[in-house]
Amino acid sequence: MISILAGAFLLCLILETKFSAETVPPAVMAMAVFFVSRFTDGFVYGIIASLLSVLVLNFAFAFPYFAFNFSIPENIISAVIMLVITAMTSTITSQLKWQERVRAESINEKMRGNLLRAVSHDLRTPLTTIYGSSSAIVQNYEHLSEDQVVQLADGIREDARWLIGMVENILSITRIDNDGVKLVKTSTVLEELIDSVLTQFKKRYPDQKVNVSIPEEFTSIPMDAVLIEQVLMNLLENAVQHAKGMSVLELHVFVLGEKAVFEVQDDGCGIEKERMKGLFQDYFAVKDTPVDNQKRSMGIGLAVCASIIKAHGGVITAENRKEGGCCIRFALELEETENE
Repeated sequence: MISILAGAFLLCLILETKFSAETVPPAVMAMAVFFVSRFTDGFVYGIIASLLSVLVLNFAFAFPYFAFNFSIPENIISAVIMLVITAMTSTITSQLKWQERVRAESINEKMRGNLLRAVSHDLRTPLTTIYGSSSAIVQNYEHLSEDQVVQLADGIREDARWLIGMVENILSITRIDNDGVKLVKTSTVLEELIDSVLTQFKKRYPDQKVNVSIPEEFTSIPMDAVLIEQVLMNLLENAVQHAKGMSVLELHVFVLGEKAVFEVQDDGCGIEKERMKGLFQDYFAVKDTPVDNQKRSMGIGLAVCASIIKAHGGVITAENRKEGGCCIRFALELEETENE
């Protein structure tokens, strides 16, 4: 506020000296009051700016100069005009900000509703499978062979593992909801991050090989390591579950300027053009189509990835490779180093 009024006062002095126009200072100060009222909350700053502007105009730009005199009608009218401008601008600003909050809340409510429907849709199938398989074991244990029991138990384990991943994604969405969270970034060594991701991935997919390449030099990246691990796990899992015909899965990290670029590539079937456009905005797994263990939660998983990367100040993109398959890429700012 002070800087705006000071700038307006200096501009008034310059214009008054150059043009000798008595109408210029009131117009400039009125504009300053408008800006203060527009870009501050409530009425307080606008009223203070209005009163200060009236005093400045009365003292420096109204007869008698360099003295306060409110007995002249013109000075009183100027004060009233300033207060009216302040009241109108502050009222309009408050209404605009209120409307923006209402609109944002409406969008958030719609997003939560979509998420709830998507989650309800996706959770129903694995829960039903777990219930059915466990009931079959309990009720028919004596009539089942050991292989049949192992097969049913393995199905329960796979569905339970998927449910854990879904819950982790839901918790991440609620944590980053409305972009209002301020992430606590810590310096993370790239090699340790990748080792942690590969260890988790190997436990879930012991038969899937991942070709990895990272910079040889020491690389440190400020991030929320838990969330970035989740992003990489989601991307690797999506490749395993959705890249039909995949024989090669790769994770590349390289330094480009002041950023570390992460790429997850596969040589599978790629992504359909229709789905590519809204790939990171869709919370629904596959709407209006049957959902099985291999095609669940792609939408919510990638939406979580986009939210996490956005919260880190980055952008995530996807493209189909010319040689076949898909490449999903995102970048994070590198650790700032000080020259000693």
